[in-house]
Amino acid sequence: MTAPEAATGHSPKPASNIRWIICALLFFATTINYIDRQIIGILKPTLQAELGWSEVDYGTIVFWFQAAYGIGLLACGPIIDRIGSKLGYAGAIAIWSFAAMAHALFRTPGGFSIARFALGLGEAANFPAAIKSVAEWFPKKERALAAGILNAGANVGAIATPIVVPVLAIQFGWQAAFIVTGLLGFIWLAVWLAFYRAPAQHPRVSPSELAYINADAPTMEEEPKIPWRTLFRHRGTWAFMSAKFLTDPVWYLFLFWLPDFFAKRHGLDLTSFGPPLIAVYLLADVGSVGGGWLSSALIRRGYSVNAGRKLALLVCALCVLPIFAASAVSGLWTAVAIIGLAAAAHQGWSSNLYTMVSDTFPRSSVASVMGIGGAAGAVGGMLMANYVGRVLETVGSYAPVFLWAGSAYLVALVVIHLLVPRLEGAPAPVVTR
Repeated sequence: MTAPEAATGHSPKPASNIRWIICALLFFATTINYIDRQIIGILKPTLQAELGWSEVDYGTIVFWFQAAYGIGLLACGPIIDRIGSKLGYAGAIAIWSFAAMAHALFRTPGGFSIARFALGLGEAANFPAAIKSVAEWFPKKERALAAGILNAGANVGAIATPIVVPVLAIQFGWQAAFIVTGLLGFIWLAVWLAFYRAPAQHPRVSPSELAYINADAPTMEEEPKIPWRTLFRHRGTWAFMSAKFLTDPVWYLFLFWLPDFFAKRHGLDLTSFGPPLIAVYLLADVGSVGGGWLSSALIRRGYSVNAGRKLALLVCALCVLPIFAASAVSGLWTAVAIIGLAAAAHQGWSSNLYTMVSDTFPRSSVASVMGIGGAAGAVGGMLMANYVGRVLETVGSYAPVFLWAGSAYLVALVVIHLLVPRLEGAPAPVVTR
């Protein structure tokens, strides 16, 4: 940035927009990630009927995915911060695509647990690598929007899955669904390796776009390097961990149990629950982009980063509250509207929660903090998997589950504000000799 630009706070208008192509690649990776993740939820009624699984068996399979996801998140953050987004993302998608295809080899809950464990290890790197890429490629004022767009890939994946998977399963068997969807990751991998570079090394990035990207941030060399173990000394880490622990299980509930809810409560099956699921995740797509847009719009209008992010989080938390009534309503589309609003709110919440990490930590530590928080969310998901399986086995109703889900976000927001009253960068570590 030139001296006049620095003085006025204005960035030059970019002559190229390669950063949005990178955002599109992150969007498609997240889409594939969620297709591979959600397929078992779509096939749950079919697999239970054909293979004789109980509710507890299915809960155990989900439990092992969450366990691996948590382990992978703790491990992948420091690795990605060390080797970079390009290689980190490439390795992750190769692992999870192999694991997705391997599901076709198994029939027992134990075998599926092994495949899901491997899938969880690979998929854990998706969001740490993606948010690190956003922090590298976007200035702060665009990060929430970029995070919202890539996060919308989760919803597109969740929309595509009930369209594609039933067709594959009915025509060619459930094994074909795992094989075909697993192959998508390798197609993305070839494009990623061919195109991705860091902004400063990318041949198609103009000098003005590079200046725009770096307008409000120091270079990676100037940023403080925070050792992984010392990240736990920062309140921002604990705020992110707490929020993920409390709210990630709600999204896992949608992914892994929503088809079953529609089957049990409204009598739908593999051929008929596609439209309700598509509607839910279309609404979630709107929420993902809308939540990121809301905080970015507030900041552009003069709100501080702290106020903009937290007001957006509050709006999202309030929109989840009606889900407590989802199991009580008799109309299918009323339930879809309530759950869709909650799904939209969760994705808007996530867009701002992810962006809080890049607001409060240097880019050199973003993937590590994302990994730590994601691991906390996975632990919450493990507890949720056991809880939901046992509730359905004993009570036979989703009512207690939705009651818990409706309150999680407001509790999380209170915790965030108590731990981090003002969003600000983590202090540089003190170097001792």
